[in-house]
Amino acid sequence: MQWVREIALAGSHTAFKLLYISYFQRLIRFTNFYVADSVIAEEIVSDTFISLWENRAQLAEVRHFDSYIFTIIRYKAINYYRNKNMEYLEINELPFDLYYKTETTPEDDLISKEEIDLLNKAINSLPNKCKIAFKLVREDNLKYKEVATIMDISVKTLEAHLATAIRKLRQILKQNKK
Repeated sequence: MQWVREIALAGSHTAFKLLYISYFQRLIRFTNFYVADSVIAEEIVSDTFISLWENRAQLAEVRHFDSYIFTIIRYKAINYYRNKNMEYLEINELPFDLYYKTETTPEDDLISKEEIDLLNKAINSLPNKCKIAFKLVREDNLKYKEVATIMDISVKTLEAHLATAIRKLRQILKQNKK
C-alpha cells in the first residue's frame, strides 16, 4: 500500500492522515465486536494509530497491512479487558448490519426492507466466530489468510466457520421464506 510506504520511508503526515481516514470507521466497527463502549473503541483505534506513527519505520517490513492493523486492534481490545479485569463481551449481544456501508442504486432498491432485515437478523444469529469471519471476508473483503491471521486460527478453521455461517444463513432464510 502506497500510503504505508510513504509513512514508513518519508514520515508523510499527509499519507498518515489519508490512512487514518480510510481505516478509521472499519476499525471502529471491528473493535465494537470486542468492546461494547464506542468511546473505548475509539480510544483503542486512536491508540493504534498513535502506535503506528511512533513505530512508522517498521511499517516498511509489513507485507499485509490489513492483517497487521486488524491484529493490532484485536490484541489492544483484548488487553483492554485484561487490564480492566472485565468479562469478555459476547458478540451475540452486538448488532450486525450487512448493508452498513452500502450505497444503493435504483436497481439495488428492489430488495425489500424485509429481506434486508431478515438477512441481518440471520447474520446476528450466527455463532461468534462465524459472525466475525463472515464480516471480515464478506464485508471488509479481506483474504482468507489475512482473516485467519487476525482471528488467530488456521485457514482451514476459517473455511469451516464460513461454511457453517453460509449453511446456517441458508437454513434461516429458507425457513423464513415459507
